Amino acid sequence: MGRTGVRIGKPCKLDRGVIVGYKPDRDIADLSLAVGPGARLRSGTVIYLGSTIGRELETGHGVVVREECELGDGVWLWSNTVVDYGCVIGSGARLHTGVYVAQYSRIGEGAFLAPGVKLLNDPHPGCALSRECMKGPTIGRNAVIGGGSVILPMVHIGNGAFIGAGSVVTRDIPAGAIAWGVPARVRGRKASLRCSSGHMASPYKK
Repeated sequence: MGRTGVRIGKPCKLDRGVIVGYKPDRDIADLSLAVGPGARLRSGTVIYLGSTIGRELETGHGVVVREECELGDGVWLWSNTVVDYGCVIGSGARLHTGVYVAQYSRIGEGAFLAPGVKLLNDPHPGCALSRECMKGPTIGRNAVIGGGSVILPMVHIGNGAFIGAGSVVTRDIPAGAIAWGVPARVRGRKASLRCSSGHMASPYKK
C-alpha cells in the first residue's frame, strides 16, 4: 500500500455535498490527494484519491475528477464535467459544461473546451484488448475546442488551434490552424479570424 490521505490548502470553500477523497475501486499505488489553496468546489463535486491538483481549482455542480490525474493551477471545470483517470490538465485550462475527458488525455495550459466536448480514447471499442492501447487526445496550449465537438483517440491538436463547433476530429490538427466539419478539415489560420460583433479586429492574438 502506498501513501494515503487528503491535503486541502487553505483558504478553500466547499459546498455541502462535496466529496474530497473518494476511494477508487481500481488498485493504485498512491492513494494520497493534494488540492492546492483557493479551491472553490460546488455541490455534487467528487474528487477521487490519488490525484494532484494545483491552486484555485473551481468546479461547477456535479463535477467528477477521477484518480491518477494531474491538474495545474487555476483550472475551471464547469457543471457535469467528468475527468476520467490518468489525465493531465495544464494550468488555466477551462472546461465548460458537460465535457467528458477520457482516460489518458492531455490538455495544455490555457486551453478552452466549450460545452459538450467529448475526448475519446478507445480506437476499437468492445475489443478484449482495448485497454492495452487506450490513449486519449492531446490538446495543445491555448487551443479552443468548439461546443459539441468529438475528438478521437490519439489525435493531437496543436497549440493555439481552433476547432469549430460540432466537429469530429479524426486526425492531427497543426498549431494555429482553424478546422471544422465531419470529419474536420483545416480551413485556414486562427490568426485570420475576425470579431463578428465588431468590438475588436480579431478575437485572438496574432
